[in-house]
Amino acid sequence: MTTHETIEFDVLFVGGGPANLAGAIRLMQLAAEKGRELEVALIDKGAAIGSHAISGAVMNPVAIAELYPDYRQQGFPVEQTVRGDGFFFLTKKRSVKIPLAPRQMHNIGFPIVSLAKVCRWLGEQAEALGINLFPGFDGKKILLADDGITVTGVRTGDKGLDKDGKPKPNFEPGIDLLAKVTVLGEGARGSLMKELAGKLSIRSGRLPELFETGIKEVIQLPENHFFSDCAFNDIHTMGFPLDPDTPGGGFVYEMADNRIALGFLLALGYENPALDLYDTFMRFKRHPMIQNIIRGGKVVEQGARAVSTGGWFSMPHLAVDGALFTGNGAAIHNTPAIKGIHLAIKSGMLAAETIMDALVAGNTGRHTLMGYSRRIEASWAGTELREGRNFAQALAKKGPIKWIHLAAQYISKGKGLVDRLPSADDATTLKPLQPEAQTFSVETEKPVTDDPTMVDKLTGVYLSGTLHREDQPSHLLIHDRRVCVEKCYPNYGCPCTRFCPGDVYEMETRKDGGGINGIKLNFTNCLHCKTCDIKDPFNNITWTCPEGGEGPNYKQA
Repeated sequence: MTTHETIEFDVLFVGGGPANLAGAIRLMQLAAEKGRELEVALIDKGAAIGSHAISGAVMNPVAIAELYPDYRQQGFPVEQTVRGDGFFFLTKKRSVKIPLAPRQMHNIGFPIVSLAKVCRWLGEQAEALGINLFPGFDGKKILLADDGITVTGVRTGDKGLDKDGKPKPNFEPGIDLLAKVTVLGEGARGSLMKELAGKLSIRSGRLPELFETGIKEVIQLPENHFFSDCAFNDIHTMGFPLDPDTPGGGFVYEMADNRIALGFLLALGYENPALDLYDTFMRFKRHPMIQNIIRGGKVVEQGARAVSTGGWFSMPHLAVDGALFTGNGAAIHNTPAIKGIHLAIKSGMLAAETIMDALVAGNTGRHTLMGYSRRIEASWAGTELREGRNFAQALAKKGPIKWIHLAAQYISKGKGLVDRLPSADDATTLKPLQPEAQTFSVETEKPVTDDPTMVDKLTGVYLSGTLHREDQPSHLLIHDRRVCVEKCYPNYGCPCTRFCPGDVYEMETRKDGGGINGIKLNFTNCLHCKTCDIKDPFNNITWTCPEGGEGPNYKQA
């Protein structure tokens, strides 16, 4: 029987994204103001703080300015400042600039940032305040008190297991990290949040979460490039390569040193089982407008990540006994604005204020910690979240009614025709393949091997810096492989082989051409986007954390 060492803290933050880093910083600021000494720890599954943060992003600076009013003077990493917005509708060959961008997408004056660099900067500030940062440690299991409802901390993952789950000579058992308050800020589809939802009713009465997956790149451009003399350096697109009933769109942001952040987001409520996320991304990049922007460039980094976009009515209850939930892991995101960093930071700050009140009162139960929800609701963050409360649900509708819903919401600042507009879980939306379908009739664009702006999936995995030890247990679990052969393939053609942007899932076809033998897992390719855990139509795939410190290693994006 494995013995787990125990370490106790006052507060434990799980996840090293902007929400928890800002929360830990704000907590230490409050402790200094009140003359209290606190033991605060933050763990992150990435090898370094920021290594799993993938996004070149336009960032509303309102929250970072509250945390650090002089953030610019303190060296906060800004790539560029938005000097103009370009909002385009794409057809197959043309682009039409929409003269009036929605108010939520007015970004002039906002900083364009690298989220990896932002997290590293916040990590430096946290460490300077005495916060214990532990990158390379994954939260593997929620720890509950004997009452079965009070969170007491998390257990980190074992290190040094072989592929059969048996200890190797260098085996290190996980550590039980205990705290008066645990803050889960794991990002979209966090494994601990999912585990907790199976034990406590944190999602009772809530709408299903909705997600988008984004494939994102950093491209190095020549010195004289598209944005050198362009009035706008913040581009968003809608339309091609998607049909009108499939929500999604692209973006291009100018960054420092003649680089751009380019990406495409696709809502995971799509219906076509033949849709390939990576091929969709490649088709977007082959559009004449995008080709004009990236001409002469070279992809230097690529990655992928899911984003929780369901918003206000899909947010879980934000506190339980002994724990709070922050950032995008709690669906805190402004989907109409395509922004979440500022809301993540604000959620962490408000969580810190609530935690300090609870520690002063000596009561970290749910009733006290639910003050966090009230703080969110009363803040500018709550106002912003409520305005987008039905947006993703409206986008999921089909035909003209979608645009009627969106127009009504825009005018009414969120309420629309139906407040609390219902939606379906992303895993349930695929339509079965037609019986006569023998192949997947999607238009695909294959990368040109001698074009450095267009790379294939495996090259993209390489450019993400992703590394996993091959002789460990797979962190991707297919619960019943018979489902793949007997149900998923006949009905949907194994869509995991197309919605995974890292080529993790591979069909093993029968030699007689009569079907498949099963699915081969290339788990070392995993980008930790968690799309498989979200979109699998039989809920037959579970994503868990691999050994701590493994996965992507984003530096530029």
